[in-house]
Amino acid sequence: MAEQDKQVGIQKIYTKDFSFESPQSPMVFTKQDWEPKTNMNLRSTHNEVGDDTHEVVLTLTVETKHEDTTLFLVELQQAGIFLVSGYEKDEMGTILGSFCPNLLFPFARETISSMVTKGGFPDFQLQPINFEALYVQAQEQEAKAAESAAAESGDGAQAPAAGNGGAR
Repeated sequence: MAEQDKQVGIQKIYTKDFSFESPQSPMVFTKQDWEPKTNMNLRSTHNEVGDDTHEVVLTLTVETKHEDTTLFLVELQQAGIFLVSGYEKDEMGTILGSFCPNLLFPFARETISSMVTKGGFPDFQLQPINFEALYVQAQEQEAKAAESAAAESGDGAQAPAAGNGGAR
């Protein structure tokens, strides 16, 4: 039996949802002694949309505050449709949970940077993210959660690793 050709292809990259808020405008621009602190949360999900076709959605939430005052809040869902075929289940998880979000991140970074600047704030750049490390960490957390659930059930059987392959 011949091995199926492995392939990954980008079919479409798009902004699925986007929000920018600067709730303290215009007063926020009158302060000269900013000491902003930025917090970023991200997650990645995926779902099958057809034969060998998957939508991957990278969701980023960026909130920048000065003390307890929110300077700006950005929420973005950067998405892509990817053709992924010929891979085993564990390889698919890595591709959809790490490789594809890594491809989407530069688009998300540019969108957020542009909107923050258009919102009247200084140049804003998100630092690179190691999606492979985040994916491995998520898999380890899911495995530990499955082991804990098996131990709590008292049956002594080891639960299989859980997950749909998406980094959380």
